[in-house]
Amino acid sequence: MQAIVLAGGFGTRLRQVVSDVPKPMAPVAGRPFLEYVLDGLARNGVAHVVLSVGFMADKIMGHFGTRYASLSIDYAVEDSPLGTGGAVAAALAHCTDNPVLVLNGDTWLDLELAELQAQWQASRLPIIVSRAVDDVARYGQLDVQGGLVTGFLEKGGHGPGLINAGVYVLPRDIFGSKAHSPPFSIEADFLASYVRAHATQVFVSKGEFIDIGVPEDYARVQTMNLGGAMRTS
Repeated sequence: MQAIVLAGGFGTRLRQVVSDVPKPMAPVAGRPFLEYVLDGLARNGVAHVVLSVGFMADKIMGHFGTRYASLSIDYAVEDSPLGTGGAVAAALAHCTDNPVLVLNGDTWLDLELAELQAQWQASRLPIIVSRAVDDVARYGQLDVQGGLVTGFLEKGGHGPGLINAGVYVLPRDIFGSKAHSPPFSIEADFLASYVRAHATQVFVSKGEFIDIGVPEDYARVQTMNLGGAMRTS
């Protein structure tokens, strides 16, 4: 499985705390957060990663170069903001095999990668990874029926539910011949309509989940043990 890591955002909410590096490079226990994400991929047999970069791209490219641990690294560089959908579409051009794992470079999920791969092999259907949370208000919520994602609910709801963890398993031709003019959101502008017309599975992860994009969660991640990323079982 190849991986695309989205690492091109501006990180506006975190800039009051971390202003000299892009959000995925924010230091956690003395190391860039993105190193932990890539370590988890490498430990679980991912060999090729495409880093989608934009804001302060030189900070990321200069740090990682073309290899990190056992990973070979390519870059899809945004000269202007493409949105998450445009960034994924551009990065897919650097991928050669199916499927492609897409994840965010500023989000921690202790993902059960072997189980996720097995689910893909059994169905060959796109997969949206979800996570159960106590309050969906910050994240929005997935509408799930019979193991399939049938819709994305707007933010603003409250209470427990399944949220989109921002991790996807996608075939390389997911966008097909349909034209999308960047910038566009992979969720709001593509997947929200895609799941209504195409069977799209859900995978419910039980792993530790945190988005470092807000200062309070960035502070909390400093106390977490991130050494067991993406479990093999």
